[in-house]
Amino acid sequence: MELSTIKLHNMCQTGRAESQITLDDDYNVPDYRPDIIRIIRQQGEIKLDEVKPALGAVWVKGKLVFRVLYRSDQENGKISCLKGELPFQERINIEGMTEYEPVQVNGEIEDLTVGVIHSRKLNLRAIVVLHACVESPDVQEVTTGVQWEEECRQRQKEIEISELLFVKHDTCRQRNEIVLPSSKPNIREILWKSIELRNVGSRLDGEGIHLSGEVLLSVLYQEEEEPDRIQWYETTLPLDCNAEIELENGKPEQNVFYKIQIDNVSKELEVKPDYDGEERMLVLDMLIHTYVRAWQERPVQILEDVYSLEKNLYPSWKTEVLERLLIKNDTLCKVTEQVELEENQEKILQICSCEGKAYIDRTEQRENGIFVEGTLEVHLLYITTDDQMPVGASSKLYPFEQLIELPQTKLPVRIEQECNIVQLSASMLDQAHAEIKAVIGVNVLAFAQETFEHITEVKEEQLDMEELLQMPGVVGYVVNKGDTLWNIAKEYHTTVESIMEINQRKNEELQVGDKLLIVKGI
Repeated sequence: MELSTIKLHNMCQTGRAESQITLDDDYNVPDYRPDIIRIIRQQGEIKLDEVKPALGAVWVKGKLVFRVLYRSDQENGKISCLKGELPFQERINIEGMTEYEPVQVNGEIEDLTVGVIHSRKLNLRAIVVLHACVESPDVQEVTTGVQWEEECRQRQKEIEISELLFVKHDTCRQRNEIVLPSSKPNIREILWKSIELRNVGSRLDGEGIHLSGEVLLSVLYQEEEEPDRIQWYETTLPLDCNAEIELENGKPEQNVFYKIQIDNVSKELEVKPDYDGEERMLVLDMLIHTYVRAWQERPVQILEDVYSLEKNLYPSWKTEVLERLLIKNDTLCKVTEQVELEENQEKILQICSCEGKAYIDRTEQRENGIFVEGTLEVHLLYITTDDQMPVGASSKLYPFEQLIELPQTKLPVRIEQECNIVQLSASMLDQAHAEIKAVIGVNVLAFAQETFEHITEVKEEQLDMEELLQMPGVVGYVVNKGDTLWNIAKEYHTTVESIMEINQRKNEELQVGDKLLIVKGI
């Protein structure tokens, strides 16, 4: 007897760990920078230089890159900035990890505090969390039927599954050249920049990944001729970049759904002379790192049981878990809040930029859906009414929540969720208040996990003719709770078709108390 099998592909998470490190160091202000009087705004990002798998662990080498906008002691050029970095190296222990397994590591800053020790020295404290995940291909071999030279009865069950087609990491690159409008003066130095992706959409076709959306660019800078004057410029650029992915048939299969995650965005902005040789051109280079997964929904026949009237068959079963898509839902959550400045803060003359970040704090599965709680982090940068402190900043945290409807199921559910900012704007109400309006996209992918048993081996034995002859040839049977025609036919050495024919039944449905006439098959 030969079993017919198919191979189903998926990704198995073989290890996961995280490590929290504290960075605490002093930073000396470079000689070419003026003295610090007061910090206005700070910003940090994690850059990983090297990820090296080892036995039972992974070594991570990287740096925290920080930027500081501050009030200086100069009369000309009251506002200045500096950029620096704090290197780190960390070992993250992962049980069962080998030096040949691929591992994904990303880092985030939970808290960044920049303090002034004196006018030429800063103290930086940061809590950095590193997340490491080890995933490896998982192939499940499932039995769909048997091939045998003798006649046998097979019971199969059809289930819907979501099979992983491929997993790929790729990058999309975009370069833009922006020339300042004629109403803006030339750039001497960029003091602060904000580059954010908004309303990002994606699609997958035969040519690869296509990312679309908007790039919001805000720049605070010193004028070339009058360094004590601060200018700002804000513009929105279309996001339109591609990454090639080779598909087996040149295009996605039918019933395919996918998820494209943006892991990291490297952004570089520099000032270059325009065609007239003036410092008026901004060159933006972005490298977007993506993580792409695609699944295909399809039915699969699973062999649940087998028996024969010619021989005794003894199957062995194995329990497997397969996933099928429950929902793929993209919802929008609106947030409207107010920013109130502290009493000691400078008043608002005009808002320059509104930066933000959204992240999910908690996800809970409820009877009526998936409940998501998160936080919106908003940073305002504005021109003040005080000439001695021409630039001010304010940072606030706002909670948000969203309920996403989920089809009812008794099966366990695995949920993947992420959020991003679709729209974010700030409008001035008065000199001490601003209104924040945001639209947050919450993306949820939910899989129902179905457990089933399939046959992995079938042993054969010759029939015990004496035992078979002792069985009655004709039996009157009363249906009990849980009975099926398959189980009754297998127990009394006959077939489902024979029972239905003798009892003139049109379908296999049974009711408790039904009376059946069963004739033993020879």
